[in-house]
Formats: sequence, C-alpha cells, structure tokens
Amino acid sequence: MAVPSNTIQAVGRVGVREDLSDRIGELFPDDAPVKRAIGTGPKAKQVYTEWQTDGLKAANGDNKAVQGDDLSNESRPNTVRVGNYTQIMTKVISSSTTMEASDAAGRRSELARESMKALKEIQTDLETRICSKSPAVPPTSSVPGEMAGMLAWIKTNDSRGAGGADPTYSGGASGYPSAAMTNGTLRTYTEAQLKGVLASAWAAGGNPKLVVTSIGLKQTAATFAGLATQRREAGNKRLTIVAGADFYVSDVGEVQFVPSRFSTGRDALVIDPDYWELAYLDPLQPRELAVTGLATRKAWYMEVTMRSLNEAASGAVCDIQQ
Repeated sequence: MAVPSNTIQAVGRVGVREDLSDRIGELFPDDAPVKRAIGTGPKAKQVYTEWQTDGLKAANGDNKAVQGDDLSNESRPNTVRVGNYTQIMTKVISSSTTMEASDAAGRRSELARESMKALKEIQTDLETRICSKSPAVPPTSSVPGEMAGMLAWIKTNDSRGAGGADPTYSGGASGYPSAAMTNGTLRTYTEAQLKGVLASAWAAGGNPKLVVTSIGLKQTAATFAGLATQRREAGNKRLTIVAGADFYVSDVGEVQFVPSRFSTGRDALVIDPDYWELAYLDPLQPRELAVTGLATRKAWYMEVTMRSLNEAASGAVCDIQQ
C-alpha cells in the first residue's frame, strides 16, 4: 500500500530527538581470586622488604644415644633471608572542563566514571603481576622497581616441560628472584603432573588449598579421576549432574580448582595461601594532580609487593595446555 502524499514521517523530519538510554552495558571482569586468597600482611617499611624462611632437619629414625654418654653439639641450619621489591602501580585520568560541563548519557561526570573503572583496573593489574613469572627489579633513579610474581618464587615443587628451568635468586638460595623461570615445551595437562606437585609440596610441609589456572585448563582438570562427586542431591532428592570441577580430592587433602582470567594460561599455580601475603608501602589511594590547563586530572596509585613466606609450601605445574 502506498503512503498518502504529505504524510509526515520521522525518518526525514528535522528536530526528532535521539533516544540514548542512560543504561551502560558494563562488563568489568575484575575478580582477583589469588589476591583475595592470600590477603595482606604487615606493612612494608622500605622499597626492599625482607623476611626469613626456615625449616626442620630431615627426620632421622636412627636418632639414638648411649646411656650416660656425653652429648655432642649438632649442626643447626641457619635461616634464609629473602626479600622482594615494591612496585608502584598507577592509573591516571584526565577530563577536560568541556567534557565535565557537557550533558552525557549514563553518567554525571566522565572523570568520576573513568576513575571508578581505573580503580578496578589497577586491581586486575596487581592480580596479573601476582600470578606472573616476572622477577623482582631493584629501582634506580631511572628504572621503576618491580615485585616478583609467584612463578618467579616457586622452584622446590614444580613440574616443567622439556627445556624448562627454575627461576634464580640474586644470592643463590637467598636474596630475591632476579631471573625468571624458563618456559619449556608445552605438553598436555595431566592428573599425574598435578598429583606429583601436590605430594611434593605436602612432603615439604605445605598444605596447598588452591589450584589456579585459566578456564581452559580448569576444563581439562574436570576430567581428572580424583574429582569430588559429580552429583549432588537437590531438595527433591533428584540427582543433578555437575559439569564443572571445583574440588579435587587428592592423596593429601582436598584442593579447590579456581579459574583466573589473569593467569599465564600455560601454568597451574598450586598454592598454600597461608605462605603468601601482600605488603603495602603506600596503600591504594586517590591523588589529585596539578591543574595545568582546561582539564582536571586524578590518579589512583599504590606501592606494593608480595612476600613469599616459604615457597616450598606451594608448587606449580608449568608448560601445560589443554
């Protein structure tokens, strides 16, 4: 049917207002499971914060003495002194006076909205660094300090692909992680690899509770035979199949499989959270920056490091793929 002549249509009319909703489809993947699990320890007091690790001598079933015998002194191992450097993380936002005066859909202030996003982003930056293999870097007048990530610490309980190598510390067994681990040849992620690392960490005295991987590697782990029951009873007594794998019952206890968007994608962190902690030299806070023109500037910043209280309590399965 033809449109009658002189019918006014919106498609060609001047003055039709736009319809821009105030709703914004926010997709903020800002969960940080490892950061949340390890928590925060005592405040760092310098850019290089140190602590000591210690352990027991190997058990000796032949520990014996003759009645009335004079006792000889035995050698006692010393503690090991290790440390990590702090890292300054920043997010800077600048919004012009014109933008702040404008009527924008879905927000009253562009500066406030971008500041909110920056606060979430700096947390995911920290999570990414925590899960990384990056070594520590001492700060200089022109080089920013860097903190070592978890994979830069772990060397006692690990499983690596061909050609893979442990990280190294600045002072042999002590100091700080100064050189990253070497990636090996990728191999299929298997239950035997995970069981070996769990057993090794347990034998050293640790009690790993988390296995942190990418979602793809978590899906691979869903096929492992040691999973907790894959059925659960609902209120009506019917059984529901659970497709995902959250808990793994190992020979040394139950561990939780945790997916992380910020893992390396090729490594599984086997973590005892009790032996890791964050230490802030300067806590996360906003800072108003100097006005130099027709714009307002704001920064979020923090100076933080991570303490590996004893890396032998945790482990890693490295160089793995689905």
